[in-house]
Amino acid sequence: MENIELVTFVNSQVIPVCIFLIMMGMGLTLVPNDFKRVVKYPKAVTIGLTNQLILLPIIGFALANIMPLEPEYAVGVMLLVLCPGGTTSNMFSHLAKGDVALSVTMTAIASLITVFTIPVVLNLSLVYFMGEGSEFKLPIVSTMISLMKLTIVPITIGMLIKKYWPKVADSSQVHVSKFGILFLTLLIIFLTYIQQDIVIDALINTGPVSLILNISTMALGYYSSQWFGLNLAQRTSITIEVGLQNSTLSMFMALTLLANYKMSFTPAIYTLIMLFTAGVLVKILGSKFKNQHEDRKLAAAPME
Repeated sequence: MENIELVTFVNSQVIPVCIFLIMMGMGLTLVPNDFKRVVKYPKAVTIGLTNQLILLPIIGFALANIMPLEPEYAVGVMLLVLCPGGTTSNMFSHLAKGDVALSVTMTAIASLITVFTIPVVLNLSLVYFMGEGSEFKLPIVSTMISLMKLTIVPITIGMLIKKYWPKVADSSQVHVSKFGILFLTLLIIFLTYIQQDIVIDALINTGPVSLILNISTMALGYYSSQWFGLNLAQRTSITIEVGLQNSTLSMFMALTLLANYKMSFTPAIYTLIMLFTAGVLVKILGSKFKNQHEDRKLAAAPME
């Protein structure tokens, strides 16, 4: 009985409040000019958002069909690809010396658009993978309102703090990013604890599809932006934005809106993989930036 009460409390109170704080943290990094960047630098933003909002769900849907997944795990894949970006991707873009402004812009715009796309596409996915008569169905309007409360409202509050109390916003940003990673880690531990009996099965089932999804989407982000002639910093941010998903929001929807723990395991396992590959990417791209910097210094040095 205590476990049931704990689970109910975490799902209904702790997770929504923490997501609210994390999204507010994203707002702390935003100014109105971030949204104007779409008009000022349309090429990079368009390539990134096309990858995030169109190609990413297509790849996820294809993999969920091709891979031998149970219906709940397949829906978990769709939950992931419908929630691109997040504060984690912004942090890794910074660590990898990417174009942080581009990363923040993509995350902010994607967060606004997906409020309206998630309920529709997710409902179609539930019917497709779970069957027409499945009890899993989301009321579209109320789901949109719930997502607005957890994305648009806190982002707006964060932006207001950034505008009127910029010093508070600047000093809080790094702590919110760390909190996001910590909360995500604790959420995975909590999920593992309450569903220990299916953890191994979930890992075997969703590990391969998570790895393929992560590597293929990162490759998509990098090579598509390279093909269109974007610079290394822009390629770096788009690669990270397309490969790192807002798995916290994905797990929230699985645990709270759909009340299905099995669906939350795909985002949980994907999180472990994406954090590892993002770390490797930071190392690789960091070396590239270092080499570029050294080449420029050599080119600028006077000939003896």
